[in-house]
Amino acid sequence: MKLRYLFPLLLLWLAAPLFAQTYPARPVRLLVPFPAGGATDILARALSQKLGEKLGQPVVVENRPGAGGTIGADAASKAAPDGYTLLLATSSTHSIGPAINPKIPYNAETDFTPIAYVASSPNIVLVPNSSPARTMGEFIDYARKNPGRLNYASSGNGTIVHLSTEYFKAASGTFILHIPYRGTALAMPDLISGKVDVLFDSLVTGLPHVKDGKLRALAVTSLKPSALAPDLPTVASVLPGYESTTWFGLYGPKGLPADITAKVNQAVNAALAEADVKERFARLGAEPTGGTSQAFAGMVRADTAKWKKIITERRITTD
Repeated sequence: MKLRYLFPLLLLWLAAPLFAQTYPARPVRLLVPFPAGGATDILARALSQKLGEKLGQPVVVENRPGAGGTIGADAASKAAPDGYTLLLATSSTHSIGPAINPKIPYNAETDFTPIAYVASSPNIVLVPNSSPARTMGEFIDYARKNPGRLNYASSGNGTIVHLSTEYFKAASGTFILHIPYRGTALAMPDLISGKVDVLFDSLVTGLPHVKDGKLRALAVTSLKPSALAPDLPTVASVLPGYESTTWFGLYGPKGLPADITAKVNQAVNAALAEADVKERFARLGAEPTGGTSQAFAGMVRADTAKWKKIITERRITTD
């Protein structure tokens, strides 16, 4: 090969590290696969401001809602792997969705590059004030002695609330009837009145009813006690190993360069350490997590396997 052809190639090879060091050179797009104003969107906007400061370029939130998060996640999977399109995914798009719907248009494990575990949000186990159970252990004992006589509400078939309760039933050996609602807010009046016996609700929406004295909280569904409700025990304290949380995590498309992945991961961890980010997350019932991209990928694999097992064994569908 002639020198005049070799010289430009040599320049490109020498310049490659420089290009990586200058990332990002323009604004970064953060796709949110859910509507504006929802928990994922608000969390994304709380993160994006600080993340932009750490990266030195604006991080612009773009909502791509539809099909339970599938549309936005699919768009991110097909973006150029240059670090300028990121995705704030959740357990719905990358754990539960793939486990319950094999027809989604992407492979949650192979079509993305895991970057960072952003936050987790536990559920809270709520019962009416009229319930004879005052602890998680008492509720399990009561349910075991009354098989088929109790019921639970969910936010719909195949949702995290539905799966969390079915997981609880499997772990506790109880038989509790399912009543699906179009969202837990619609179930709340029936729970308060005692028509519904238990609800595994989001911490952020359920806890205010407890503070107002309308409902009784028995436990949280995180593996360890939650800083957001430090006085509540965990379900795991009675059923060892039980855990059900909604997670939020950052992904890039498949093939995202390792140096860009590392740089964004570092920026996310730095953003999550900021006091105002922690405060804004707490208002959403979410706890910052952080950590390495490898640990995040491992968590998602384990979470997906757990829900797939529950979905298969309990024969859960979205119908």
